[in-house]
Amino acid sequence: MRKALRWLLSLVVLTGTMAATGATAGAATAAEPDIKDRILAIPGVSLIAEKPYNGYRYFVLSFTQPVDHHNPYRRATFQQRITVLHKDTDRPTVMYTSGYEVSTNPSRSEPTAIVDGNQVSVEYRFFPQSRPTPTDWSKDDIWQAASDQHAIFQALKPVYAKNWLTTGASKGGMTATYYKRFYPRDMDGVVAYVAPNDVVNNEDSAYDRFFRTVGTKECRDKLEGVQRQALVRRAPLEKKYQEYATANGYTFATVGTLDKAYEAVVLDYVWGFWQYHLLAECDTLPADPEHATDQAIWDSVDTISGFSFYTDQGLAPYTAYYYQAGTQLGSPTIKQPWLGNLSRYGYQPPRNFVPRDIPMRFQPWAMRDVDSWVKHHADHMLYVYGQNDPWGAERFSLGAGARDSYVYTVAGGNHGSKVALLAAEQKAAATSAILRWAGVGAGTVRPTFDAKLDTSPSLHEPTLHP
Repeated sequence: MRKALRWLLSLVVLTGTMAATGATAGAATAAEPDIKDRILAIPGVSLIAEKPYNGYRYFVLSFTQPVDHHNPYRRATFQQRITVLHKDTDRPTVMYTSGYEVSTNPSRSEPTAIVDGNQVSVEYRFFPQSRPTPTDWSKDDIWQAASDQHAIFQALKPVYAKNWLTTGASKGGMTATYYKRFYPRDMDGVVAYVAPNDVVNNEDSAYDRFFRTVGTKECRDKLEGVQRQALVRRAPLEKKYQEYATANGYTFATVGTLDKAYEAVVLDYVWGFWQYHLLAECDTLPADPEHATDQAIWDSVDTISGFSFYTDQGLAPYTAYYYQAGTQLGSPTIKQPWLGNLSRYGYQPPRNFVPRDIPMRFQPWAMRDVDSWVKHHADHMLYVYGQNDPWGAERFSLGAGARDSYVYTVAGGNHGSKVALLAAEQKAAATSAILRWAGVGAGTVRPTFDAKLDTSPSLHEPTLHP
């Protein structure tokens, strides 16, 4: 009887112990760290702001980066802004960059919406809010920026363990490509929109051919007519420009003179129209430029090119871009023969748009290396271009070594071209590839359009840059 009683008591104790252990495990599960705490526990991450959004958590963060990834253990660091749009750690994650500053308002890139995932958005190094002081501009290059993304990926991958894609439009599409080139194993796929590929910087005949045939002759004649009149009427319109600059406190030390800034704006006009507008919008242009008023010419050029841009104040936020254009990325130079001898400076080089105390030296091998890599090693890479977008005149192409990679073109599309605007068969193929790379089946995703999240910030910025 005593043995039976001892056995029964032991069973009760054992059962109680197991129950307690189970309760403890359940409590631990229930007390799993909040996603904000998990992210902020990552070394180098600090919170700038959290902004509520229905169905998501949204964080604006600062991430400590070495100025020089070749020497990461030196003391020189800077704070890089990133944002995290958190859906669920069981969903794939998309790393997005515009190649410029990061928006601090929640939004989703097209691939993020397609895969119904998380999004990590990255501000490009050395833009004003992510710039070390003092600034070693020689570290503003494509490998250092790719290494920034690699460091962010490594830090966040333990939290977001599912598949990762990287994406971006224009310079962001270039950035996504360079990241894949230098760290090919990080991302499970790349979706690059309207990404220029200037392989040989001083060979720009593709752009000249593009402008000879884009759109219709009627539209081209209108655009060229407005541009000519802006230079024919240089004297009265530059007087207006000076009044405009004085009223707004604009100066011209970087470009050098108001005359150079004025012509730079005017020479961007034709390019700017096709970059940001559609053929149907030709009806909004002055119908008879030669007989249009000075105000009509001014308004049309200002609307499309933007007279504020080539001022010191307009250029300052883009120093990091023009530095790269003049050292690695290259920049287009088009002939515009319809202007005759009206142009005094032609297309001005990036050197003219960067303060003179910043040294610059072009590296012609940088883009050749990337172009060759994409042709021979592209894997899980998708490029989308617009038929009428000037930047697509020099684009990425795929060679025999490419695998599961694609280049598609939106008919009549501009610099805002995306997968949703492709012809039905191509749209289906592109969407299927994105889902496959993200590791989710088409039948498991039911993305819905969110009018706030999915209305992308306009790419229309009044100047010529990708």
